[in-house]
Amino acid sequence: MIPASFDYLKPGSLAEAVQAYAAAGEDAKLLAGGQSLLPILRLRLAYPELVIDLSGIGELTGVTDDGDALLIGAMTTHADILADPLIRQHAPLIAQATETVADRQVRHRGTFGGSLAHADPAGDLPAVALALDAQLRVQGPDGQRAIAARDFFSDYLTTSMQPGEILTAIRVPKLGAGWSTHYEKLNRVAQAWSIVAVAAAVHRDNGTITEARIGLTNMGPTPLRASGVEQALAGSPASEESIAQASAAAAEGTSAPNDLSAKADYREHLVTVLTRRAVRHAAGV
Repeated sequence: MIPASFDYLKPGSLAEAVQAYAAAGEDAKLLAGGQSLLPILRLRLAYPELVIDLSGIGELTGVTDDGDALLIGAMTTHADILADPLIRQHAPLIAQATETVADRQVRHRGTFGGSLAHADPAGDLPAVALALDAQLRVQGPDGQRAIAARDFFSDYLTTSMQPGEILTAIRVPKLGAGWSTHYEKLNRVAQAWSIVAVAAAVHRDNGTITEARIGLTNMGPTPLRASGVEQALAGSPASEESIAQASAAAAEGTSAPNDLSAKADYREHLVTVLTRRAVRHAAGV
């Protein structure tokens, strides 16, 4: 289908983009990589009067070392994420999940920040941001502010960003010694959305799991942390038995959807299996 007509703006600076976005209000949409927005426009599920293209703003791209964390520009593409040595060294879970995103064409256009701002619970990267305790930085007409990942995703396809705010960067704490990660995902075909996926970060010390962070994909209207599993794993031995026992709590507190891809009870079973696999890999069991 053909999108409805709209005006197009490609600002050269973040300040210009913020000003234009705030002035247009609900009549504007932001264009990052376009992998989610363009299909919506073509299907006429959205009718913006203005599309603001962020691809000309150089300050929104790249990965930089920020001391004890990495600072990732919101417009950094998935392909650039995969090629970045800082990501591989300090935040490998991001690379592990990004490798599973759609196909090469999408990864060369889609952006890290765009995936998070779209807030699709079936997307791969929101759960990763939760598991890594990421902080999302936004800028709007009232200035800059930071939002913890746990507070960023408020509902289905909805974030806690205020009108006129633009996601500019993601601050991801570095994983130090003793940490290991794994991303486990099941989908129908390689390019499809996750039926269920699990992002696991595990810290071990002398054969004991001292801390675990587990992010769940497509188990509710927002990405979730498997807090029951995390609590059960803390202080337990890094063994097959203890991981299996803890993973049994993976579906607690979730509200898995029923859709054409899977029923809720299947997802509840699947998240238990994938959590066990992800934690085992991350813990080296």
